[in-house]
Amino acid sequence: MIYLDSSTALAHLFGETRLPTSAVWRERVVSSRLLEYELWNRTHARGYPQSHGDMVEALLSRVSLIELSPSVLARALKPFPVSVRTLDALHLATIEFLRARRDDVELASYDDRLVEAARALGVAIYPL
Repeated sequence: MIYLDSSTALAHLFGETRLPTSAVWRERVVSSRLLEYELWNRTHARGYPQSHGDMVEALLSRVSLIELSPSVLARALKPFPVSVRTLDALHLATIEFLRARRDDVELASYDDRLVEAARALGVAIYPL
């Protein structure tokens, strides 16, 4: 399964120079519920809720969102092998939750710091 972080989802929504390949969408795509908040926050910040709102909803409908359960939140409070930002800690904690269930997860991200932290945890990186 592919774990989609906000950098990849936002690149897809806003047609940035780096775009995820269409192969991503043929896989099972998951993310933290946090993704929903990040996408809407950036859409509103850019002033695009009218023009991109349907696209945000369509993207979110393709992603299985994992709730920020107490166990995920508890893991985010613990240290990681490298220094991480708060939202990255929540994404990584969600990935670790999935891996603890024996799910095979690959991270799809354009965020170099998140990729570095995921690699330090032994998470596979999806080739974008």
